Amino acid sequence: MKTILAAYFGVKKGSGSSILSALHDLPSVPWLTQSKIVKHLQMISVLQFVITFLAMGIGCSLLLIYMFCTDCWVIASIYIAWLIYDWNTPNEGGRRSSWVRNWTVWKYFRDYFPIRLIKTHNLLPSRNYIFGYHPHGIFCFGGFCNFGTEATGFSKIFPGIKPSLATLAGNFRLPVLREYLMSGGICPVNRNSIDYLLSRNGTGNAVVIVIGGAAESLDCAPGVNSVTLKKRKGFVKLALKQGADLVPVYSFGENEAYKQLIFDDDSWWRTIQKRLQKMLGFAPCLFHGCGLFYPESWGIVPYCKPITTVVGEPITVPKIEEPSQDVIDMYHAMYIRSLKSLFDNYKTRFGLNESDTLQIQ
Repeated sequence: MKTILAAYFGVKKGSGSSILSALHDLPSVPWLTQSKIVKHLQMISVLQFVITFLAMGIGCSLLLIYMFCTDCWVIASIYIAWLIYDWNTPNEGGRRSSWVRNWTVWKYFRDYFPIRLIKTHNLLPSRNYIFGYHPHGIFCFGGFCNFGTEATGFSKIFPGIKPSLATLAGNFRLPVLREYLMSGGICPVNRNSIDYLLSRNGTGNAVVIVIGGAAESLDCAPGVNSVTLKKRKGFVKLALKQGADLVPVYSFGENEAYKQLIFDDDSWWRTIQKRLQKMLGFAPCLFHGCGLFYPESWGIVPYCKPITTVVGEPITVPKIEEPSQDVIDMYHAMYIRSLKSLFDNYKTRFGLNESDTLQIQ
């Protein structure tokens, strides 16, 4: 059992132990087959990510408050002091850990769906990039797996390029969760953090921004091919100010992971969702997947639907310290055309029909 746990969490024992080799040492049990164990490990890998996203920040905050009321208050005080001292680290490149990014658990996470990363063009390590990721989905599984871990081999597919997935800045104010996110190379989606990565961290940086954000998650559902992009031009302005090339990225299958109850724009439920989105920074969605033990039941485990992330052709962007609105609009239009072309070129390869179109909202 120790061997299994070590392999699962990416800790190597000896020269080549893995969870699969450990499975061969288990006694033969009729209902305990290797394929079933692997499938359950894949499901647990995904479930731990979902629970971490939903509960780690709040849970650790409550635990820290509780520790102040116990004999462990010294430990809590030390961590608070560290938190204050380390407050700006997420905005200054973070604290990436190649060990965490290469955990074995992420390979099981990848294989559950499964998730793949497709390169269409080479990227130069002498340039910096802003990746526009579409669509958001509910949990952005493809974005996290491809750019927050090495499960799909990003560093081998794009040698010399270091990805930094940008997420809500509020996550980095929560204890422990901030450390966990930074270890995967994840950064706050704010101007200070992105400016640092693109101007003071050398070259070969790729900041991955989920352009549609929380607003887009409210409209995601199986069979929906729409992105929130028409009025999102801030990322183009950032690219121009830093001279970072724009790269469209589309994940086919991202919207298939969950089923969501989508409300009409004029309904009071949608009004509540939008107001909470502005207050909290994320949109509370009513969604469901399958159950942990019974796939036919409802639960928070996502459906096993393939997710294929295609990284498109980079758009060369000049460095303009104060770009005019006309220039921003021009490159924004170029980006939209490039994203649509990427979608049209690959849609039939990944389960869509020739008649399917990408809707820009």
